[in-house]
Amino acid sequence: MSGNGQSDALVSIGTFFMPAGTRFTQHTHRTHQLAWASRGTLTVDVASRRWVLPTTRALWIPSGVPHEVVSAGRTTMTSLYLPMSPPADPGQWGMVRPTRVTPLLAELIGYLDDPDLGPECRAHGEAVLLDLLRPVTATALEAPLPTDPRARQVAGELLDDPACALAVEAWGRRVGTSGRTLARLFLADTGMSFGRWRTLVRLQAALPALAAGEPLHRVSRAVGYGTVSAFVAAFRRETGTTPGAYFGARR
Repeated sequence: MSGNGQSDALVSIGTFFMPAGTRFTQHTHRTHQLAWASRGTLTVDVASRRWVLPTTRALWIPSGVPHEVVSAGRTTMTSLYLPMSPPADPGQWGMVRPTRVTPLLAELIGYLDDPDLGPECRAHGEAVLLDLLRPVTATALEAPLPTDPRARQVAGELLDDPACALAVEAWGRRVGTSGRTLARLFLADTGMSFGRWRTLVRLQAALPALAAGEPLHRVSRAVGYGTVSAFVAAFRRETGTTPGAYFGARR
């Protein structure tokens, strides 16, 4: 870990170099945190929700909220710690919120991480940073975890093996219920159909490989798609853009 070490800084910055599989088990912070993968991809679990964050997204985590962080591949996590919320509509920052990391915001974070930055320049930079923080209106690739034990077991197995092609009926038999009941449990617990939930998990699983520049045909097969076109269509349907454009803002 490294930090800017400025005792008079409003925004403290820590950099964590995370080999593949690094896990920061559930913990909390006294200040608000903005968790960002400046390189690679981060997975953050908060209660029953999971966010997979490429370099173009960060996650605002209010103080006191328990969360767990995992790196699927080699990742650099840059964390910002803030004692106050952004001034724009402060009421919306009381919950976990994904934010967009624009090239300007990324450069500004690097600027504030300079230990030799003077107090006046730092204060100006911090004010601009707070103004730039904007929540993403639609949380891309968010797959809430179901709470029912049967659905939760299926969810856990699919998270371990997102390419598994078992139909909902077969999954139902596997956990001692019917496919219809299992589908109903997923809809009640996550707000989405079993099929869409599995699609989101597959796309989540693809993000680390996409961030690393793996070829699309290899990524598609690894997460259960027979063709690149099917994978790209699913990705566009859920994010509104292609895999290349999703990462393009930082490349």
